[in-house]
Amino acid sequence: MITFMALLDALGVASIVPFIGVLTNAELVETNPFLLPLYTSSTDFGISSPQQFILAFGLGVFVLYMVSVCFKALTTYAILRFALMQEFSIGKRLIERYLRQPYTWYLRRNSAELSKTILSEVQHVTKQAILPTLTLISQGTVILALLLLLVLIDPALALTVGVVLGAAYVLIYLACRQYLAVIGRDRVEANQKRFTVLDEAFSGIKEIKVMALEDAYIRRFCKPARLYSKHLAAAEIIGQLPRYVLEAIAFGGLLLIMLTVLARSEGVSDALPLVALYAFAGYRLMPAIQKIFQAAVKLRFVGPTLDSIHRDIRGLTATRLDDGPVSKLTQSVELDNVSFQYPDAKRHTLKDISLTIPHRTTVGFVGTTGSGKTTVVDIILGLHAIDSGTLKIDGKSIDAGNARSWQSTIGYVPQDIYLTDASIASNIAFGAEEQDIDQQKVEQAAKIANLYDFVVNELPDQFETQLGERGVRLSVGQRQRVGIARALYNNPDVIILDEATSALDNLTEHAVMEAVKRLQGEKTVIIIAHRLSTIKSCDRIFLLEQGQITGQGTYSELIEKNEVFRAMAADH
Repeated sequence: MITFMALLDALGVASIVPFIGVLTNAELVETNPFLLPLYTSSTDFGISSPQQFILAFGLGVFVLYMVSVCFKALTTYAILRFALMQEFSIGKRLIERYLRQPYTWYLRRNSAELSKTILSEVQHVTKQAILPTLTLISQGTVILALLLLLVLIDPALALTVGVVLGAAYVLIYLACRQYLAVIGRDRVEANQKRFTVLDEAFSGIKEIKVMALEDAYIRRFCKPARLYSKHLAAAEIIGQLPRYVLEAIAFGGLLLIMLTVLARSEGVSDALPLVALYAFAGYRLMPAIQKIFQAAVKLRFVGPTLDSIHRDIRGLTATRLDDGPVSKLTQSVELDNVSFQYPDAKRHTLKDISLTIPHRTTVGFVGTTGSGKTTVVDIILGLHAIDSGTLKIDGKSIDAGNARSWQSTIGYVPQDIYLTDASIASNIAFGAEEQDIDQQKVEQAAKIANLYDFVVNELPDQFETQLGERGVRLSVGQRQRVGIARALYNNPDVIILDEATSALDNLTEHAVMEAVKRLQGEKTVIIIAHRLSTIKSCDRIFLLEQGQITGQGTYSELIEKNEVFRAMAADH
């Protein structure tokens, strides 16, 4: 398509020579070996004089030009569509890579950086790399076709024009390329800071309002945003500046060509067709050369962004958890001599942990901050690859081949419930498409979570009530109950509460724990506790210190036998 567009451009320019020739000398219609056969055959269409032929010939040149323009528009559409589909493809590949990384990978990456790469940098690559590359190909083909045409007519003059214009652009580019690389790298850093500041500002809006930090965050945003805009403007200006200088050079060159052609010709009428050819060719060449220069500038400017995206696409391996067979839990969850160390950590977070959680029992994990209780549960959730030891379900080891099936049997309630700006029903059936939500399951889960009466009696649209971003229209306790209902929606075998009541007042905590008690004896319940009051009714409690189990038993047994646990209970 690009080649055909270039050929049409060259034909359009080539048609100028004979047309200008017959305009200045009508006798050429009957004497020129190229035009005479056309004139003779045109008599079959009612053309009976050279004047009529010139009129028809001019119309033909115009039609050829319009066909060239239309095909150019079609080519532009194809190029834009291809580039934007590549933007979609790159974004899709990135989110696939990101979402399929191990959980520990997210502990070292900033979520604002990931969002910035997919939403901003991929678009930047489309505009500054993919489209410019296609422009280089398309406009380079046009330039090649036009130069070949000029070479056929006057090789020396054509080569001189090509070398002078090409050398001018190359020299300007070489002078700017290092600066473009520097501001391209700085633009990436400034863009990252913009996204980070915005993410912090909107995530912590309550604290920002209370502490009157609006101006501080505006200043923090303005510094990288100003630098970002400055570098974009600099790259754009560099891409445009040579145009004005070289337009003057091209105009002077055209005058020189006109004088040269006149000197070689016998008169103005002989020189005019060739002068018109060079003028029209210059009219088509200059924008094409300018576009190629702009494309080269953009490609240099976008280099650091390309490197960053390439590292993420090529350097990250998508870890897909297989859906291997794991039957429903019927016996126990077991950790057998499990040790785990976070990347870059100096010591093991867990060391030789062994424990058994029988089916349909309720167990609690307690310990000071950093004792490893959350890590134990993350391993049970299948989020970490164990350094040594084994996670077993009913005696069957869990690994990457069956972790997804095991996770499908778990309902998880974190401390900070993530709620989307959607209905209560959509949040309970988290991840399900609107048309696939089972309303009966939603209501059943809400009843068990002590949420049903509140939704039906107090919310205007009941289960279709919109919650706002992050559930801002609900209290903390209500959000926790939505989280419990979400965990129960798919009727899991195991329910895990990760300090799910630590931010609640005593009354709300009591109401939430009443919902949890309904599950005891029906589900396997695992509780990470901040307050010991939430684990008094547990069948077994595990006390962790510095990554090791230092005590286990019922609440009363630990109070009686374990001094550390007794001290923790006294503090509460």
